Amino acid sequence: MIGGGKIRLKGWQQAAVAVGSAVGALLDPRRADLIAALGETTGKPAFERVVERMKKSPEGRAVLLERPRVISAQVGHAWDLPANTFGAAYARFMGSRNFSPDDRPPVRFMETEELAYVAMRAREVHDFWHTLFGLPTNLIGESALKVIEFEQMYLPMCLMSVVGGTVRFTEKQRKLFFQHYFPWAIRAGMQSTDLMCVYYEKHFQEDLEDVRRKWGITPAPGAPNQDVP
Repeated sequence: MIGGGKIRLKGWQQAAVAVGSAVGALLDPRRADLIAALGETTGKPAFERVVERMKKSPEGRAVLLERPRVISAQVGHAWDLPANTFGAAYARFMGSRNFSPDDRPPVRFMETEELAYVAMRAREVHDFWHTLFGLPTNLIGESALKVIEFEQMYLPMCLMSVVGGTVRFTEKQRKLFFQHYFPWAIRAGMQSTDLMCVYYEKHFQEDLEDVRRKWGITPAPGAPNQDVP
């Protein structure tokens, strides 16, 4: 199912996976597989609502129909686009961090192929959102993006990730996050368009600032002490 085998769980098994994944992800936030499992086992109602919204949007319907994947074979051309474009900005973001679009864990716990695809899509557009909002991939940046993701999709996992992230902050990081990033993320998530209904790959050749304006995206604020890890 979207790169992995489908696993059917009974109610108590789903709860057990959710609890185990939550504990494991809190202990080791680098475990992308545990975070993914937590999102799937707690996020079915949220993903169902996302599907319904996508069906009401022309671009969202096109995404559901064509099921594009954010993998090297389909987005590799972004590396060849002019520097001012959204696609080139995404390529710089990925290249500067030595990230690969092929590294996302598969979806395993969704009941239908459509829900599995939407769960995978939410996972794969994460780096598009980093690029558009201008957020770093440190603990503060990831926590701020999870605030936006929660406002966009209402996934319980996003809220739990924010709570887990802030617990791990140093006092300096906590002050920076709640004074600068958290208020901005609340506003940014509310003001932007329904980002799950955007067919990003069809906008790669457009100017980055133009697509930000079109989608109502306000980049992250410059904050003091940018060297905070």
